[in-house]
Amino acid sequence: MVAQGMSLSQEQRLQMVLAPQLRQSLELLQAPLLELRALVRAELEKNPTLEELPEPYTPLEENEGDNPRDENSPPTADTQELDFNKEFEMLARLDDEWRTYFFQEERSRPWTAEEAERRQHFFDSITQPETLQSHLLKQLQLTDLDEGSRRIGEYLIGSLNDDGYLTASPEELAAAVNGDPALFRSVLEVIQDFDPVGVGARDISECLLLQLQRLDKGNSLAAVLVRDHLEALASRQYAALAEDLNVPESEIRKAAELIATLNPKPGRAFSPESPAYISPDVYVRKVDDEYQVFLNDERIPHVRISRQYRELLQDARTNAETRAYIQEKVRAGAFLIKSIQQRKQTILHIAREIVRIQRDFFEHGLSHLKPLTMAQVATAVGVHETTVSRAVSGKYMSTPAGLFEMKYFFTPALKTADGGTVSNRAVMDMISELVASESSAAPLSDQEIAERLKAKGVDVARRTVAKYRMVLKIPPSHQRKKSS
Repeated sequence: MVAQGMSLSQEQRLQMVLAPQLRQSLELLQAPLLELRALVRAELEKNPTLEELPEPYTPLEENEGDNPRDENSPPTADTQELDFNKEFEMLARLDDEWRTYFFQEERSRPWTAEEAERRQHFFDSITQPETLQSHLLKQLQLTDLDEGSRRIGEYLIGSLNDDGYLTASPEELAAAVNGDPALFRSVLEVIQDFDPVGVGARDISECLLLQLQRLDKGNSLAAVLVRDHLEALASRQYAALAEDLNVPESEIRKAAELIATLNPKPGRAFSPESPAYISPDVYVRKVDDEYQVFLNDERIPHVRISRQYRELLQDARTNAETRAYIQEKVRAGAFLIKSIQQRKQTILHIAREIVRIQRDFFEHGLSHLKPLTMAQVATAVGVHETTVSRAVSGKYMSTPAGLFEMKYFFTPALKTADGGTVSNRAVMDMISELVASESSAAPLSDQEIAERLKAKGVDVARRTVAKYRMVLKIPPSHQRKKSS
């Protein structure tokens, strides 16, 4: 039997390790514009040798080479050096003025009652979005339930998810607090009468039934379909449902249209999620019949190495420990500035190449979108394919044709009958047009769509049509069929 124990051993192996600076450079390249701004702000807080330029900037095209500087362009490094003392004196003066004002306010008399009331009114006027729970709790306070039932109501309301559903049964919730299941069910029925209609349901069927009951349709055909045939209704098996329920198919369709007006997620109206805002990294503008690319860098803090710390490095009185610390921070700051500039140039070159290849798309629309791979752009720009992937990740381009994610322009190619290629997005657009123009009484099958595409010179298999149709969220032909 081999004895077990601990021992030390050495081994050699090759392993790829990313240096911290390289990690930072890749992180800056991949970060979208708003995230990049936060990263630079964080670096400004950590690195005392970095300072933000106070001058306002507007998005300018990053031109290569030496161009004459006009009075509205950003200052060069030389002019930054010359203007530093003036800027420092101005900032110091503002700092002194603020400090004087601050201490005067601290030593001033307490606020009067009128000022305090005005201040409190200001804070009370700040609006907060109403949550589903707070909306329901307000209604609970207006009921005639006793104190014990109200506590149960608060417990049930707190157990609802964001969609307004009760994910646990009243019996399970009652057992968790040693309560009476019958009382829990009774209070839940009260909550189900609250606004929004359908709240407090335990599944989608109950949610839709609650809404139908509020419309006095609790005993209608629509209620029967929701209660007993919801799965068949979702797959649009109208003919089979008409036969099973012994009613005309037109009545089934009419009931389905009513059900489609109901809200399957009543709690979403109070969703706390804030809207996502997109700030484009690149602008494309048509100037004199040419499409020009401009970087949007107005939201990125413009930073530089503080002259004050550079002078400390040159000062003989600075001790070795301080000098080493400043050298480390200056080196990190210089690399950050270089990484930001490299990010700008990489995104700019990639955007220019995209615009050059996809000019017909900007002129004539989706049908002229050309197949494009990241390898093609990487070869043209002179970077690795993974660099292109990182550079376009989460980045958006504002164009005369609309706002697009930069990844939108990279699409695989499908061969045409004449030996050319067409973008798969263009093929999806063709499929959408064919479905939009088909007869509702005789919708096109996937095979028929494939044959019509072939007649247009695009040879795709039936299964490819089915895949693209699913991406476009177009139901199959039997679900699109409508009787006249």
